[in-house]
Amino acid sequence: MAEQINIGMKVQEFRKKRGLSLRDLAAEVGLSPSMLSQIESNSVNPSINTLKNIAEALHVPMFQFFKYDVRADQLIVRKGENRIIGHAGEEVMYKLLTPDISGAIEFCLMEIPAGTASSDVPREHAGEEVAYIISGEVDLHLNGTVYHLQSGDAVRMPPMSGHRWVNTSDEELKAVFAITPPSF
Repeated sequence: MAEQINIGMKVQEFRKKRGLSLRDLAAEVGLSPSMLSQIESNSVNPSINTLKNIAEALHVPMFQFFKYDVRADQLIVRKGENRIIGHAGEEVMYKLLTPDISGAIEFCLMEIPAGTASSDVPREHAGEEVAYIISGEVDLHLNGTVYHLQSGDAVRMPPMSGHRWVNTSDEELKAVFAITPPSF
């Protein structure tokens, strides 16, 4: 869901934090108080140069006007509220540990039952992936080479590296991994 960025509200918020009146800030940036009021009420969109001048006068980087506040549910995934792909104990299961895949990184928990593989053939994706083995052991088939990994090991897989996970052990594998950019 796209959030609306309220530049006027941000200008007003930073102005008030600095203890400046509308007239004071307007005078400092060479605007009429009426024009600044229209910017703050989002009736008028400021030019980039005007926004730069306002940012400079308020001693804030211009990007701060484009940041939007996020709700807790956009930041936090509570225990048991993960998005899940697969079925525990029956097949490879992935739990999304980030609230969604709209950010620059995807963070997941992968569970591979004993005697199961992540796929029949090696898969690749455009992003870089890093994985950490929480428990169990696994054979990682990476670009034609097999690496045996166990609890406490970590691996980085470069972009477009064909890979598949094969759990030949008699216990479930649990690994956390991060991919950037997200690919699920």
